[in-house]
Amino acid sequence: MKAFPRLIFLFCFINSIAIFAQNNYPQNYFRNPLNIPINLAANFGAVRANHFHMGLDIRTNSQENLPVAAAADGYISRIKVERYGFGNAVYVTHPNGYTTVYAHLNTYFDKLDEFVKEKQYKDEKWEQDITFLPNQFPVTKGQLIALSGNTGGSAGPHLHFEVRDTKTEECINPLLFGFNIPDNIAPIISELYWYDRRFSTYEPGANGIAVKKAGSVYTSNVIQVSSPLISFAIKAVDKANQGFNLGIYNAELLMDGKLVYNFKIDRIGYNDTRYINGCIDYTKFVRDKMSLQHLSALPGMKLKNYSSGSDGIINLQDNEIHNIEIILKDVSGNTSRLTTKVQLGNPSSDKILTNNKAVSPNESKTIKTENAEINLSNRAVYDAVNFNMYEKSDAYAVSNTIVLNNPYIPIHDYFTLKIKPNRKLTKEEKDNALIELNYGSDKNILKVKWNGDWAEGQLNRLGTARLLLDDSLPAVSPSWKDGTLVNVNSLRLKGRAKIGDIESFHAELDGKWLRFARLKDDFVYIFDEKCPKGSGLHTLKVTTINTAGNINTQTFVFQR
Repeated sequence: MKAFPRLIFLFCFINSIAIFAQNNYPQNYFRNPLNIPINLAANFGAVRANHFHMGLDIRTNSQENLPVAAAADGYISRIKVERYGFGNAVYVTHPNGYTTVYAHLNTYFDKLDEFVKEKQYKDEKWEQDITFLPNQFPVTKGQLIALSGNTGGSAGPHLHFEVRDTKTEECINPLLFGFNIPDNIAPIISELYWYDRRFSTYEPGANGIAVKKAGSVYTSNVIQVSSPLISFAIKAVDKANQGFNLGIYNAELLMDGKLVYNFKIDRIGYNDTRYINGCIDYTKFVRDKMSLQHLSALPGMKLKNYSSGSDGIINLQDNEIHNIEIILKDVSGNTSRLTTKVQLGNPSSDKILTNNKAVSPNESKTIKTENAEINLSNRAVYDAVNFNMYEKSDAYAVSNTIVLNNPYIPIHDYFTLKIKPNRKLTKEEKDNALIELNYGSDKNILKVKWNGDWAEGQLNRLGTARLLLDDSLPAVSPSWKDGTLVNVNSLRLKGRAKIGDIESFHAELDGKWLRFARLKDDFVYIFDEKCPKGSGLHTLKVTTINTAGNINTQTFVFQR
C-alpha cells in the first residue's frame, strides 16, 4: 500500500516527460531568470486584449530591482526602450537556436546601460531599438543582465519572460522547456456555451449552460438546442498551484467518442497574435469581461499551429441524444473532463436576415453612407457580420458621428475610414483635424490625411468615429516650483494634451539635450553627471508636439 503514492508520482513524472519529449524542446537548458522560485501571474497563451500573452509573467513579490539573470549562455542581440509594450527589454540569443526575452526592466547591467545611455544622447532620442553583434555583449548562464521593474505596458512589478525561435521569431511556450514549476491542479471549468452556427457566432450569440462538478468530472444537464448546426465554447482557467487564473493550454472536443476539434497553444508569432479575437467570444470578452474560448474554428481565423481536426461545427442530423466530452489539459498533464449530452429539439425557424452591408470572412467589402466610407480587406472579419453603419448629427464635431457597427465585433487588420466634413474647412483647420474613434473603454485619436475634401485614417477597431479640430497647445507641468532648489533625485514633468496625446518631447538643459524617460504620461529625468549637485541655476527648455501637430515650448528654472 505504501508503494501506491510512489507509483502515482512515477506515472505523473513519466507522463510529464512524455508531454515535453513529444515537442522535442531541450529540457533544463534554460534556468530560472530570477533568483527566487518561479511564481506565475500569467502563462503563455493567456487571453489578452487583441493578443495572446506571449510568454510567462513571473512575479517579483511586488518588488522592483530584483536581479535578472541570463537563462543560458549566449549574447545580447537586441535591447528595446519604449513607453508602452515591453518598456525596457533585453533579448539574449543562444547557440541552440532560441532567443530569450526579458521585459519591463528598470535598468540594464552597468556596461550595457552605459552603452544605451551614450546612444540615446548621441541620437537625442530616449526610445531605442538597438541590435548587437555576437562579440559585443556575450553573456554566460546566470550572469546578471538587468534589474526587474514595472516599465512599459505593465500594471505592476513583474518580469515578462519569453522563449523565441531565433530564425522565425515565433514565441514558444516556455513551459515546454522543463522549468521547475510545481503543478498538480487540473484546469477548472465553470461554464459551457453553445452557438447557433447557421449564420454566425455573433448572431444570436452565446447560450449559457450551467456546469457542476461531480467527483473528478464536470457535468451538465442534457443540452437541448434549436439549431442543427452548433458549436461550443468553454469558460475555464488553469491555477497551477499559484492562485492566479492562467490560460488553458490544450482542449479537445469529442462527440460520441469521435474527435471533433482540438487546440493546443505551443507557439505563436507576433504577426499572428491578433487572431486570438477569432479564438474567443470577443463580444463576451469586451462587453462582459468574460473569457470564453471557442471549441471550433471561425471561418476567418487563420492562426497556424493552433487547431487541428475538423472545424468543430457539429451537424445534428437527427433527434437522438449524443454524448459530448470536453477534455482540458495543462502542460504538466493535469486533466479535467466535462461530460454532457446534446439533443436537437424542435429546430427554430428563426432566420437571420442579412442586410446589404453584411460582411463575410475571406471577402473584401466597401461600405458607404452619404458622408463616410470604409474599405474592409478579405481578412477583416472572423465570422459573418450584419454590418450596421450609419450617421448621426454631432454638434461638437466638424462631421457627423459615423457609427461603425459596434465595438463588440472584432476587426483583424487595419481598414481605411473616409469622412467628409459637414462644412468647408480652411487650410489651417485641415492641418488641425483629427479622427476620434470611441470604442467604449477608450479612444483612438489620429492625425487626418486629406484626399481632396475627404479625411482619411487607418483603424482596426469598430465604434463611433468623428472629425475634431484641435488648435490647443500641449503642455507639461513641473513637480517643483519654478526657480527653487530641487533636492530630490529626479525631475518629473506631467504631460497633458486636450485631445490625443503628446507625440513628441524634446528637453534641453542649458542648451544641451537631456535624457527624459517617458513613463506613461510623465517625463522623468534622474539626476546624473549631466546635472550634478551644487551646479547652481539651470534653465530647462521643453518642446512638445501633440497629435494635431501643434507645438509648444516652455522654459523652467531650477537650482541644483
